[in-house]
Amino acid sequence: MGASRPPDLPAGLPAVAHARPLAGGDVGQVWHATLADGREVVVKRCPGEAELEAEGLDALRAAGGPTPQVLGVEGDVLVLEHVSGPGDPQTLGRQLATVHTTTADAFGWHRDNLIGPLHQSNRWTTSWPRFLAEQRLAPHLDVLPSDLAARLERAMHHGRLDAVADHDVVPSLVHGDLWGGNVLDDRWLIDPAVHHADAEIDLAMLDLFGSIPPAMLRGYEEVRPLDAGWERRRDLLQLPPLLVHVRLFGAAYLGGVAARLDALGW
Repeated sequence: MGASRPPDLPAGLPAVAHARPLAGGDVGQVWHATLADGREVVVKRCPGEAELEAEGLDALRAAGGPTPQVLGVEGDVLVLEHVSGPGDPQTLGRQLATVHTTTADAFGWHRDNLIGPLHQSNRWTTSWPRFLAEQRLAPHLDVLPSDLAARLERAMHHGRLDAVADHDVVPSLVHGDLWGGNVLDDRWLIDPAVHHADAEIDLAMLDLFGSIPPAMLRGYEEVRPLDAGWERRRDLLQLPPLLVHVRLFGAAYLGGVAARLDALGW
């Protein structure tokens, strides 16, 4: 059971008057709190430095993404404005596409950060296939059975990955951990693992544990039409989050890895 009361808040914020734990939070504890000045906030105890998550939220917000405002950050404690109210998937699709129009000169981020509780390497790399292979796939080969690891490693070293991944990719700002649990009310984006990557990686992950609402996809393509062949690349781009899930949650996700390798002919 998590603590019933949130931790002490960062300096400059009023005291907590009332609080209750919130459901969810696979890798951190979360509370809904009312401050002494009447504001409703969300308090999160992060699995690592809270400033990493705050930076990601601010980066998405600056790029046109709908994120809660960061109110305070200190150590592993993050305080956000409490947001609620239904949104519109088509509008969210447009906003996500707008985020993806923010680009860099290379793939990566100015520092490493976290995906869930795990370290995420973000060394600047000019080649998208190399970034994908070296920083999103290779670090997790050790969690795979030897036969699956060998299949993926062969594809990484014999040009098969490059042949699928390369489609004149630009380094787009991405959420980086965009599954349904990190989208609130079809309106808000939370818990990012930001970096610059192929924008399709966000859509691939959103489709991995559910499906992309058709209205959201329509809104997305109004702003940023997808390149031909993105459905085939989706199998490749779903491998990194599946490998993260194998590491965090175990062998139940190995079937998903094998299915993507099969679909890719690897």
